[in-house]
Amino acid sequence: MSSVESKQTRVPKPDWLKIKLPSGQAFSDVKKNVEQHRLHTICESGKCPNQTECWGEKTATLMILGNTCTRSCMFCSVETGNPEVVDITEPARVADSVKLMGLKHVVITSVDRDDLVDGGSKIWAATIRSIRRKNPGVTIETLIPDFKGIWENLQQVIDVKPEVVSHNLETVKRLTREVRIQAKYERSLEVLLRLKEGGIDRTKSGIMLGLGETEEELFASMDDLRQAKVDILTLGQYLQPTRKHLTVARYVSPEEFAHYKEVALSKGFRYVESGPMVRSSYHAERHVFPLL
Repeated sequence: MSSVESKQTRVPKPDWLKIKLPSGQAFSDVKKNVEQHRLHTICESGKCPNQTECWGEKTATLMILGNTCTRSCMFCSVETGNPEVVDITEPARVADSVKLMGLKHVVITSVDRDDLVDGGSKIWAATIRSIRRKNPGVTIETLIPDFKGIWENLQQVIDVKPEVVSHNLETVKRLTREVRIQAKYERSLEVLLRLKEGGIDRTKSGIMLGLGETEEELFASMDDLRQAKVDILTLGQYLQPTRKHLTVARYVSPEEFAHYKEVALSKGFRYVESGPMVRSSYHAERHVFPLL
């Protein structure tokens, strides 16, 4: 029985999931920059276990359209509620921050904004254009929502052609309704297929493990993603952010993650990140260069 299906006793966290404490000048510089520019990061809001590593290398995943999501996914620690008014100065502030940090590759994500007619797609497009205008040569990955399947909103992102566009499946088909309450498995697959058919060179998706999925279900989801022509796959361990969220059904061993990477590559993915600490933007800069 999965963590989705029962409130089981918490499974003890294994040694391989120990997280380093924040330290170092680079970490402090990124933190200062984020605060000064009034930016949001999924590193903080999503309680990412790789924050220390990434910020220590002066990389961060910036989150646009505020810090409050209109959805209430049972795996995510981002605040849910009524979002703030859209800040039209945000694209310029994000672009300035990218320049200040001297980034050559940047990852942008957002909360879901189902309250907006355009789903926030105009701010998405404006942010990408602003980053490029102020940072010639920078490469961009966007981790986007599904825009509720309103395809003209998705097209706004396609038209500005980020080098990598990611949309996460998050879990297997059977668990989608419980894990991603307002999302749809098939709609996410269609988002990914439309991105590829719209001319996006590198498409990407991620799946969390340890929610109660079976190996067969995982492999079936890999096949579904390949049918949607996805190039890059990330596989990581689900970690319960608070007691209000889904419990962990089990912790997947590093050896299993290594096996799943080999399986995914054999299915035709061009690049695979697979490990307990892997998250959507982990080693994202590697995904923009020539793939296997």
